[in-house]
Amino acid sequence: MTDRVIIFDTTLRDGEQSPGASMNTAEKLRIAFQLEKLGVDVLEAGFPAASEGDFEAVAQIAGRLKTTEVAALARATRADIDRAWQAVRHAARPRLHTFIATSDIHLQYKLKMSRDEVVEAAVDAVKHAKSLTDNVEFSAEDGSRSDRDYLCRVFAAAIDAGATTVNLPDTVGYAIPEEFAALVRHICKHTPNIHKAILSVHCHDDLGLATANTLSAIHAGARQAEVTINGIGERAGNTSLEEVVMALHTRANFLKAATGIKTEFIHPTSRLVSMITGLLVQPNKAIVGANAFAHEAGIHQDGILKHPMTYEIMKPETIGLSTNKLVLGKHSGRHALRSHLKDLGYDLSDEELNLVFTQFKELADKKKHVMDEDLEAIVAEGILRTRDVFVLDYLHVTSGTTVLPMASVRLMINGRPAQDAGYGNGPIDAAYNTIAKLTGTNSELLRFSISALTGGTDAMGEVTVRLRENGLLALGKGADPDIITASAKAYINGLNRMEYLKAHPMQEAAML
Repeated sequence: MTDRVIIFDTTLRDGEQSPGASMNTAEKLRIAFQLEKLGVDVLEAGFPAASEGDFEAVAQIAGRLKTTEVAALARATRADIDRAWQAVRHAARPRLHTFIATSDIHLQYKLKMSRDEVVEAAVDAVKHAKSLTDNVEFSAEDGSRSDRDYLCRVFAAAIDAGATTVNLPDTVGYAIPEEFAALVRHICKHTPNIHKAILSVHCHDDLGLATANTLSAIHAGARQAEVTINGIGERAGNTSLEEVVMALHTRANFLKAATGIKTEFIHPTSRLVSMITGLLVQPNKAIVGANAFAHEAGIHQDGILKHPMTYEIMKPETIGLSTNKLVLGKHSGRHALRSHLKDLGYDLSDEELNLVFTQFKELADKKKHVMDEDLEAIVAEGILRTRDVFVLDYLHVTSGTTVLPMASVRLMINGRPAQDAGYGNGPIDAAYNTIAKLTGTNSELLRFSISALTGGTDAMGEVTVRLRENGLLALGKGADPDIITASAKAYINGLNRMEYLKAHPMQEAAML
């Protein structure tokens, strides 16, 4: 018999706590729509009490999703719970998620509360949440380091108070799979009313064991997994949705559990989250890494040619890797582009398609064939951005072994031209110095990374930058076959996002 595992996605809440993974409301909405298409059961949209921006994002997501449960996180206080309920009350299927720590180290040093006081606070919080909705989740923060009999006591009290889901978090990634499975079995055996609730697990990856711990917990009886796309999250990250889902899909014979995830949307969702957050997926990442289905060793290649299952336990198509042989080039039309983008997981409005089509044609004039990665970069640059205050109009650089690097730049600033020139240690440094002078910015460049989206000397280069100014963090991305131009686009994109944050200071306060 195969049991159903609930997939609780917290990319927009815990995932966003990855250092610098800031998202505005429009970007959160786009990810939320994609997660609903992916088939997640519950989407934790944010922590409404953290800031006005978080509240607004949660409220908008709650009001626009049609089938997915929308959860809001709240500390075990009435004020937090009321704020969370205001944000999700218009959802088709709202959930309130309240938490309090249960480990002795948290009780002594953080909460300064006794065990009895924590039980009382948990019960009061759950009862208050239950008065607002029937769908209430309670989490015992740092559960894996809590006394297990006390944990059973807290869970029993929370369920009696009305919790329909109780969550066991490995908050600091401390657990070992066998140990964590034993804890789950202990809870199932010694919490007398556990049959009245779903037991959930939420694991962090500090020891690289988040997925292993989650699967061990599911095998031991847990029936909800709390995960994020690409495993993003606090510190070393969270359990990866794609790893848990595909492990259950591939090893159903052993784990005897399944999800409702539409696996063909895994790869497009991974790419979308990576593009919006600027957090690149490492090439050897399981399931969604660039090398996950690549075979270089001769023995492996020979085996794959004879039968794919010799060295592939999953078909690439299962996770949505494109097998479409449609070649896009400068003669391709809007219909072909829209169809191909839809195959990649992007449903664009007419306005968005027009913008992407213009940029696609410009790129097609430079490249013979436009690859999927190129299209995704165009989508990221073209429609996942704020209104542009600064627009690159002209860039010319000189550089070499015997000349001082110099850049001449012309920008349109709020529609008006501005031009200047400057020097630097290299052509990119010269371009950045000149752009900074023209825009009057004092932003600090925290990160600069370059990656080639495809093979070949005509490959699109993708540049990601992260800027900091007066406590605000902004991501910038740019793509172009000319890497210096891509770098300038990324810097200007980051400056435009910084201008947006300055104009909406409360919206991003929870992202710092």
